[in-house]
Order: sequence, then structure tokens, then C-alpha cells
Amino acid sequence: MSADAAEAVLDPPSLRALRAVCDLAPLPVLDDFGTPRARSLLAGADLLVTGWGCPPLDAAVLDTAPRLRAVVHTAGSVRGHVTEACWRRGLEVSSAAAVNALPVAEYTLGMILLTGKQVLERARDYRASRAREPWQRTPRTVGNYHRTVGIVSASLIGRRVVELLRPHDVEVLLYDPYVTGEEAAHLGVRRVELPELFARCETVSVHTPLLPATRGLVDRSLIEAMPAGAVLINTSRGAVVDQAALTDALLAGRIRAVLDVTDPEVLPPDHPLWSCDGVLLTPHLAGSQGNEWRRLADLAAAEVARWASGAGFLHPVRRERLAFTA
Repeated sequence: MSADAAEAVLDPPSLRALRAVCDLAPLPVLDDFGTPRARSLLAGADLLVTGWGCPPLDAAVLDTAPRLRAVVHTAGSVRGHVTEACWRRGLEVSSAAAVNALPVAEYTLGMILLTGKQVLERARDYRASRAREPWQRTPRTVGNYHRTVGIVSASLIGRRVVELLRPHDVEVLLYDPYVTGEEAAHLGVRRVELPELFARCETVSVHTPLLPATRGLVDRSLIEAMPAGAVLINTSRGAVVDQAALTDALLAGRIRAVLDVTDPEVLPPDHPLWSCDGVLLTPHLAGSQGNEWRRLADLAAAEVARWASGAGFLHPVRRERLAFTA
């Protein structure tokens, strides 16, 4: 992984936990597989603990690691470094995607409830007026009672958001072409197609991985079908949403948005959304940060211990699922 990722994720307690379950190579971590030191360490490695910034494990790298049998990733997607050569080798792969989903789902739940109560807008108005409007004048569009929430994709994060919404008095609709009606019922949601979801839901939360088939999935027609005052929350990838169409709807004041991701990832300094009152922009912070990095390292140590004992990974990455997962 990159040196920055190692400094963030592998704090001293995390390193001690790894050393308790394996013979850990001496620091610093490898961020380049082509150096003499890297080739020397790879020659004796049975398992790699990887993270953000890991170079691709291509055939040339694998040739220098004849004993390598497993990869434990301390982040979500393994697409950036687990190559086809890894699958041909038969490497076992684990990812911390399941636990990295937890803070994203928590962020999403918080934003669903805050935007349903129109907290951000009302706090802004309160700061400007320094006077409180009579509570009896609160519009009936404010609040979360019987709010209709749409979840786009029953991904790890999407499913966790559904779980977190269960104690709340909301109706949840789900779009996911890989989920059957029976499975949706088991999740406690109703499966619908995208046009119905966007036309009916007062809040839509996007949890679709960015794949060739999902680029621009949330297009202009879907955005224009959203009810007036509806909220679009995106914590997946900016390119899943038609950025131009969303910008037009937000500048017109027809809908609102919470965007932890955009396309491009950081909007140009002169982009109109920076000064748009109807959108909350956050700097891709929903995923694991701060003390949440420890959760990633804890999972990695637990997976290494399971693999070494012969129990297998609790969070394996399946090659056949990469066609529709991040």
C-alpha cells in the first residue's frame, strides 16, 4: 500500500495485532513491487496485506512471489490491484468492504434524517434571521414520518442503510436488477424499477458501484421525475449520476442534494454547485476515516488468523461477482 495509507491504517496496535497472527515483514511497507527489497520479500511471502495505493499484482509480480496464496485488503474494492493473473493463480482474496460500508451507511442515515427535517436549510435561515418562526407554520413537507426513501442498489452499503432505516417510520423502495421480489421482501423493502423509484421517493440514496453499465445510470429523465423538494444523496461515485442534469435541477431549486462524491471528484473552483444553497457538498468523507481505520486493520488481522488456521476468509471476494460489484 502507499506510505500514507500505511500510516493511516496501520497504527502501532494494528501492527501488534498482525504480528500476533503472522510473521510480518519489517517496515516500511512496500509501495513498489519492482525494487530489490520488494523482490526479496515477495520471494518468501505466503500472504499480502494490501491497502489503498497498492500497485497491480500482475503476472510479472506474481512470478517473483512463488509462495503467494492469499491477499487481505484493508479497504474496499480490489479492482485496482487484484488482476486476472491473481485469479488464474488461484489466490484467495479478502476485502474489508463489509466494514468500510458501515460508516458510509451511518453517514447516509444521518443525512436522510437531517434532510427530511430540513435541518440544514432551517439552521441557515435561523442564523440569518436570528429569530424563530412559529412552529405552527412548519410546512407539512418537513419531517420523516412516513417518508418514502429509495435505495438504488442492494450493495453492502445499500443493505446496511436498509437495516439502519428499520426502526424509523419510513417506507423503503429498492431498485436492484439482481434482487428478486422475494429477497426484497426478506429485506423489508419493495422492489421497483428506477422510474417508479425516482417518481415516488422524497429521498433517493445512490449506492451503485461505478461499472460500465452504471455510468450515467441516474440520468436527466430520472432526475426530472423526482418530486419537488426531493433529496438525492450520493455516496457511491459521481459518474453514476448525470452531473449536468443534477446541476440544472439544483440550480433551479426544484430538488435538493447531499453529494459526498461528484464528477469530477473535486468540482472546479468556479462550479456553480459550490454556492448553491440546495446542495451539501462533502469531501468524500463518508467512508472510513480517523478512528474508523482501526476497524479495517482489525478485520485484516482477524482474516489473516482465520486463513492461517485453515478456516478460510469470512469476507472473501468472489471473482464471479466482480461483474456487478465495486
